[in-house]
Amino acid sequence: MLSQKTRYALRALLHLAEADPAKSTQAAEIAQRQQVPRKYLELILLDLKKAGFITSRRGPGGGYVLAKAPADISFADVLRATEGPIALVPCASVNFYARCADCHDEATCAIRRVIARVRDDTVRTLSQTSLADAAAFETLAA
Repeated sequence: MLSQKTRYALRALLHLAEADPAKSTQAAEIAQRQQVPRKYLELILLDLKKAGFITSRRGPGGGYVLAKAPADISFADVLRATEGPIALVPCASVNFYARCADCHDEATCAIRRVIARVRDDTVRTLSQTSLADAAAFETLAA
């Protein structure tokens, strides 16, 4: 299940993906339009900036803009930055592998095999879905 932080991060990034890239968007506007608590959003925006998804501009007309094109930011990238591993169990993670403490034989573990397949399918879908794709979904729904 996605954390509230990740859902807010995705909503903020989608808001920026749909905004004019030549103009900065202030946190207050994102918070109001996306119905996200402003203080919490500011912490999330800082994390997104550290992860390289957005940049900030100071001064009059300052705010936030995407650091990359919306087509170059995948849902998988955002989830890894906000949640960490995508796999449901540590032994099925590619980037954050850890052996399960209670595992008898990892090589024959049916749970690991099934969850690894789920991970592969999930990562494939999340990697192939960009902010631009998701923004297009929202446009179609409107």
